[in-house]
Amino acid sequence: MHNSIAIAGIHTGIGKTIVSAVIAEALGAEYWKPVQAGIKERDADLLRVLLTNGEQRVHEEAVLLSQPLSPHTAAAADKVVIDYKQFMWPNTQNKLIVETAGGILSPMYNDCTMADFITHYKLPTLLVSLNYLGSINHTLMTIEVMKSRGIQLLGIIMNGLENESSESFITESSRVPILARIPFIKELNNEAVKRTALQLKPILSKLL
Repeated sequence: MHNSIAIAGIHTGIGKTIVSAVIAEALGAEYWKPVQAGIKERDADLLRVLLTNGEQRVHEEAVLLSQPLSPHTAAAADKVVIDYKQFMWPNTQNKLIVETAGGILSPMYNDCTMADFITHYKLPTLLVSLNYLGSINHTLMTIEVMKSRGIQLLGIIMNGLENESSESFITESSRVPILARIPFIKELNNEAVKRTALQLKPILSKLL
């Protein structure tokens, strides 16, 4: 979709939501998570707090499921059918950060994955990675999947602590650049997000 950037991950729980907040703040973009599984801890609610003027910049989900499970399992529990081809996209002319759920091949519904969603809408994508034992494999496999699908991969955003050896291997093997690093934010609030976004704005504004 025009002026939209997808945020994808190599795994679940690697910080896509925080990365989305920092990038949205740096670019003055709006935020949308199409499918949210779990109503008690909605990522959209967190972004409303973390972003400056978050109430005006965060859009409601296309699908909101009650249980904090994989979306296809949560959809079955709620007796909901998810058809990403029929999503009503936010009505905005601004840049839109679109956060996916889980990893790139995590199921959105019984017959589709996050990769299918990104491919269908031809979304340029940033890949969030985190250094841990096994992350080289997860990152390179994710990149291979994205390349095989023809997804426009803008680059990698590293979340958390640096590991020069791992990161060098990833970039040299994949030929995909690491665009920026978002350090661990100890006290997560709007001020911390603004400080981090300000540091990354010169880099991100040139690349996106």
